[in-house]
Amino acid sequence: MPFVMLSGHRIEYQDLPATGPAAAALILLHEGLGSIALWRDFPAKLAAATGCRTLVYSRWGYGGSAPLAAPRKLDYMHREALEDLPALRQALGLDNPILVGHSDGASIALIHAGAGKWPVRALIVEAPHVFVEDISIKGIRDAKIAYDGGELKRRLARYHDDVEDTFRGWNDVWLSPEFRGWNIEEYLAGIACPILAIQGRDDEYGTLAQLDAVGNQVKSPFERLVLPNSQHSPHRDQEPAVLEAMARFIARV
Repeated sequence: MPFVMLSGHRIEYQDLPATGPAAAALILLHEGLGSIALWRDFPAKLAAATGCRTLVYSRWGYGGSAPLAAPRKLDYMHREALEDLPALRQALGLDNPILVGHSDGASIALIHAGAGKWPVRALIVEAPHVFVEDISIKGIRDAKIAYDGGELKRRLARYHDDVEDTFRGWNDVWLSPEFRGWNIEEYLAGIACPILAIQGRDDEYGTLAQLDAVGNQVKSPFERLVLPNSQHSPHRDQEPAVLEAMARFIARV
């Protein structure tokens, strides 16, 4: 796996070349416990379905990227959206990409596009968080119980070099009392590109109020897809439907 240096940190990435005359590249932004490996073969399938250059990377503290040097701060998604993602784009020549974000990655995509400092062709946000809900905290508490019980830790250890710091760096922030006031709605009005928002009807980390907030506050074209029999990861639970919807949206924008 190749690496790029961002703000002094070694970041692993995978760059799938374009196979068609696609006008835009895709950047995939993983969830709060994700990595390149945890996307499994979805990036390759999306690249094949669209013909787009598809860039996937593990953020700092995830997968095979450099481990965290200190606990994450409450603004860790802002830092990623406003510092590391712009640096990654510059380093790898991603001038006007479509951002495809899942969970934390979707929030990072919204912040990055809403800041209005870098061109973004379109957004695909899957299970985004724009504010913290009771169901979010319950889901993250349940994840802590599963991790402390050992099974979740064993599963995640296959995908992260430093599984303890990866998990605690995410879980501790979300469960801190100060994080309850976290909110990125201020960025929504600044988004100027088309958006496709996807969520599972049975998402254990958020309600459809998240999609409502995005749809009600952005000024750009907005589409939503709510999938039955799907929880927080529709690209795994309903992969064919998600691939079809993403490919159709990408072809239009």
